[in-house]
Amino acid sequence: MLKQQLLQKGQHKLSPQQIRLMKLVQLSTLDFEQKVQQELEENPALEEENYSELEENSDILENEINITEDQNQSVDTSPEINDEIEDVQINNQNYTMKKYIPIISGISFQEYLKNQLHTFRLNEKDLLIADFILGNIDDDGYIRRKIPSIADDIFLILGMSVSTEIIEKLLINYIQKLDPIGVGSRNLQECLLIQLEKKKITQEIFLSKKIIQNHFEFFVKKHYHKLQKRLGVTKKNLRKAIDQIKKLNPKPGKIYSDNTKNFDHIIPDFDIYISDEKLELSLNHRNIPELKVSSLYLDMLKSYKSVKNIKKNEKTIVFLKQKIDSAKWFVDAIKQRQNTLMITMNAIMDYQKEYFLTGDPVKIKPMILKNISQKIGVGVSTVSRVANSKYVNTPYGTFLIKSFFSEKMINQEGEEISSIEIKKLLKESIDKENKKKPLTDEKLSKILKKKGYLVARRTVSKYRNQMHIPVARMRKNL
Repeated sequence: MLKQQLLQKGQHKLSPQQIRLMKLVQLSTLDFEQKVQQELEENPALEEENYSELEENSDILENEINITEDQNQSVDTSPEINDEIEDVQINNQNYTMKKYIPIISGISFQEYLKNQLHTFRLNEKDLLIADFILGNIDDDGYIRRKIPSIADDIFLILGMSVSTEIIEKLLINYIQKLDPIGVGSRNLQECLLIQLEKKKITQEIFLSKKIIQNHFEFFVKKHYHKLQKRLGVTKKNLRKAIDQIKKLNPKPGKIYSDNTKNFDHIIPDFDIYISDEKLELSLNHRNIPELKVSSLYLDMLKSYKSVKNIKKNEKTIVFLKQKIDSAKWFVDAIKQRQNTLMITMNAIMDYQKEYFLTGDPVKIKPMILKNISQKIGVGVSTVSRVANSKYVNTPYGTFLIKSFFSEKMINQEGEEISSIEIKKLLKESIDKENKKKPLTDEKLSKILKKKGYLVARRTVSKYRNQMHIPVARMRKNL
């Protein structure tokens, strides 16, 4: 039976402005700069502060200095004037650097392959098909799609009915002959075989080809004992063959794409330094743009409002007001972002004070997002946004802030220790292990127990996976 009833419940909803602010907080320094630039381009009521004035002042000062030098007159070289001139020149230089950004151009990996392909003598139809096949090669140099799917795409896009045999022929006879060797492979096994085919035949290469062609699964899973038994070879000869395979490139496309790709350097969002045995924190100046609402737009709005027939200019007034309100909000949001970043990082710095003063990883205290959230009175999600995307430059290196957060564990003495310390000890033990007999998770757990850390095998496995370290069998060498 249907019933009507009243239900009262509290529900917290974020306003669009709050959502936009949270997105600003999450941005890295580089992304934040791009966002500021985008706002400046889209909103004419928003502008950078003082740069034009600095340029004019700099030009005036430069002209005055030149005139004075030409006339050989005495100049007041008091420290105050010299500092003022230097400040203006530095600010002017920063503005120029901000204004002109160098652009690096180069050909893509696809174009690099296409240039080689067009040196072959192919008829117009085959060249068109081969070009289409090239478009399916990823940055690693592989064709991950099935041949029948490529044939279907050619029919739909180019309107040509092509058999899978023709596609495979063009792939093997032409595309897989391109540089880098192994490009156009459909899987790792094929990629390694193509590279081995190009090598001069020796006993080791012959055995390597046999391993990849007939016993690939044993090789991948490092079942060396089974390989030795199946091939009927000595451990020494098997080791030589595997060494040859290890010299091959499993991702041939990376040779080109990594060299032509412009990597973004890590830009620290914060700087922590020690001054008189005290920690000092500063925010990267690139996170503190000087923006203001355009006085021209404010004057325009004022003049339109003062006109007697306001209805006539209603659309213009609404447009101006929207742009001015948006600019005001963005300027305030930037200040709130700066404040949130500094408060959050300051709390993290205070929490991990011993580490930042000494640089000893053992001094890193167990710390979760909730610890910082409660300390500064903001939501856990806000702390997470700061920690996940920001870097801090310290006297001991540049680190992702997230790396200072860790779980709490108790040692045999009942003291609280950080999981970071456990991971450090795990890595040290794995680095020192005999690679012919790698340590299992159970053995690693026992080693930690001897050192006073009660860590279960399951926990060891979890930490090892977090550090991207494979299981014992996959770390084994012959």
